[in-house]
Amino acid sequence: MKVAGMGVPSRRVLLGVGLVGVFCLGLWTQIHAVTAAATESPSLAFVKKTIAAHPIVIFSKSYCPYCKRAKSVFKQMDTTPYVVELDLREDGGRIQAALSELVGRRTVPQVFVDGNHIGGSDDTLEAFNNGKLKKLLNTKRSGYWKHDVA
Repeated sequence: MKVAGMGVPSRRVLLGVGLVGVFCLGLWTQIHAVTAAATESPSLAFVKKTIAAHPIVIFSKSYCPYCKRAKSVFKQMDTTPYVVELDLREDGGRIQAALSELVGRRTVPQVFVDGNHIGGSDDTLEAFNNGKLKKLLNTKRSGYWKHDVA
């Protein structure tokens, strides 16, 4: 940008343009964050609500051997998690995409204990074997856990 009568842009003009750019970028970031929160998908909202509502949640597929292994870990601990069987739900694919957005993994199972993401089957088994899962369950809230297939 050239100032009238000057061949080189003045420092004030350059500084002003820079500050306006930074302000606009900050404003765009804030607007984008508000818009993203307001337009959260129903599937992502369902995932977050389910995780918040239940002490133990497993997002699973009924035929998956890795999911069965993760569920068996809790059975060994005499604990019944809240299970969402994605293959038995009409919106299962959208929920799986929402899980991918939330935890960065599209695979099942995805296990959560008191809102904390444990991981998949291998992660759950490792947490069981090293005592971390038992410790988490002993220090977390108790409640009624049931199985969701619808």
